Amino acid sequence: MNKYYFNKIIKAVLTIFFVYTLVFFLTRVTGDPVEFMLVDSASEAAKEQLKENLGLNLPLYQQYWQSFFGLFNGNAGTSYYYSRDVAELFYERLGSTLSLGFLTFLFTTVLGVLFGIIAAIKNNTMLDKFIIICSVIGNTIPNFILGILLIFTFSLSLRLLPSNGSGGLQHLVMPLLAMSVGPASIVARLTRGSMLDVMQSDYMESALAKGLSKSQMIWRHGLRNALIPIITILGSQLGYIIGGSVVVETVFGWPGIGTLIVNSAIQRDFPVVIFGVLLIAISVTVINLLVDLSYGYLDPRIRVGDYS
Repeated sequence: MNKYYFNKIIKAVLTIFFVYTLVFFLTRVTGDPVEFMLVDSASEAAKEQLKENLGLNLPLYQQYWQSFFGLFNGNAGTSYYYSRDVAELFYERLGSTLSLGFLTFLFTTVLGVLFGIIAAIKNNTMLDKFIIICSVIGNTIPNFILGILLIFTFSLSLRLLPSNGSGGLQHLVMPLLAMSVGPASIVARLTRGSMLDVMQSDYMESALAKGLSKSQMIWRHGLRNALIPIITILGSQLGYIIGGSVVVETVFGWPGIGTLIVNSAIQRDFPVVIFGVLLIAISVTVINLLVDLSYGYLDPRIRVGDYS
């Protein structure tokens, strides 16, 4: 195996392991879930019995190893709050998160690439400057702030869209916008810069001299050669979308895994929080790994050079 690929895979595995370990111990310092689950008047015997049932009476290192090896055996644990298998809880909500994430990525790709190309074609015009300003603003506003502004505008003021829940297209519009604007702004700016570099290259001038129209030159030759950095940023933005879904789903009450993780953190439901964060960490790490590997495959200089 090439050293570049090997190093990337090892770093991905170590990243996932580090995230799991960090989340496990951080959840333990947030407080005792038994105190949250029982009323204040509960006896000490009842508390100790519940701790024993949940395995919280064991030494911390033993809890860690049981949780760690349980995941390898396909046992994600049992939710303290729902008293159900953790994997089942996530499976029920995975469809909602995937549907929102897929549409967000599609929306981000189409809008980002399209507006980036338009800005490059109309370089130094008012339209180009307008797109740049919009992309800077869109990239600056956090998705949860944008979500709150959308709720205030379209739900509370104009009363056009529902502020939470799912069920139809109207419920999807605001979460989709809140999650798409930031990534689409980044993709648009990178696409514009990449297209400008390609359009100013010698082979593009040669293609224009051979009689190709400007549209043919851009769509047949320019975009193809500008794709590598665009694909790279799209991969990183997909990871951003996955992580950002936690906050946006909570703001809009979207019934996905993000809402489940946040509610479980409030309830100190350790197994759900650990599994949820680990699931997101694995998704983001694998996506970034695939982007790095594909980038090394497309550009041999990356594989043989000291870029890892």
